[in-house]
Amino acid sequence: MVIAAVKSGRTASKEARRQQLIEATIKCISKRGIGSTTLGDVAKEAGLSQGIVNLHFKSKDNLFNETLRFLAEEYKSLFEKTLVKSGPNATDKLLALMEMDLRPSVCDPKKLAVWFGFWGEVKAMPTYRKMCNEYDKGYDRAIENLCKEIIVEGSYKNVSAGNVAEVLSSLTNGLWLSCLISPKTWDRHAALDSVKSYLASVFPKHF
Repeated sequence: MVIAAVKSGRTASKEARRQQLIEATIKCISKRGIGSTTLGDVAKEAGLSQGIVNLHFKSKDNLFNETLRFLAEEYKSLFEKTLVKSGPNATDKLLALMEMDLRPSVCDPKKLAVWFGFWGEVKAMPTYRKMCNEYDKGYDRAIENLCKEIIVEGSYKNVSAGNVAEVLSSLTNGLWLSCLISPKTWDRHAALDSVKSYLASVFPKHF
């Protein structure tokens, strides 16, 4: 029992240290961008030696990839919980997901800077696509399926669930970019009103 407890403590310590470095990486990228952030910057931000960073991640690429993976998994978990807890109908679920995308925890300028950093960095883009394509496809399918349910329920004509899902994704990305560019003046409630206005124009019987 004593040995097991020691191992558990060491494991927890290792995980806590990795998380500390990932959070420091998010802060550094938000300040300097992906191309200008070094392992030394991350170590300094975390208050640790660069040797500790190398010990846990081996390289800058590994550290950045794990940081992106952390954010992707965090968003996936929130998305799935929202989908399960909201409801019971497709309208409630779709609106809950749109509101989720505009929560302060999601619209965190530091986290958004990492997302857009990977999107905009030529060298980082292949990593983003490889790691996040499956996540993105899952989200898009979920939104599209909810739109299909609403279309059938409301007997909407000439409305494509795929097109609506694509517009909602583009609208969300644009609102995230606005939040990143102007975090002090960006209004979450106004952003949500924009999303609701679009939904009302497409699904007037439901929104």
